[in-house]
Amino acid sequence: MKLTSSTPELPLQDLIFGASVYFPPLFKAVMLGFLLWLVAHRLLRDWIYAGDIWHPILMDLSLFVIALSLSLGLLIVW
Repeated sequence: MKLTSSTPELPLQDLIFGASVYFPPLFKAVMLGFLLWLVAHRLLRDWIYAGDIWHPILMDLSLFVIALSLSLGLLIVW
């Protein structure tokens, strides 16, 4: 089978290429939130794992959700 750009069997070829290049805003918010979470986790790591928090993994998860919310808010305002 020969693949060329003018074959009528592949009408969505440019759409597939566009989807691989375009980053949706939600992906940007997740990446920015992950970076914010990395900074917050690094700063609060000793306090989280010192035993003051009942469940460290739940605290990490809540920090991640807060970082995602902040990053989405930053992207909306910007």
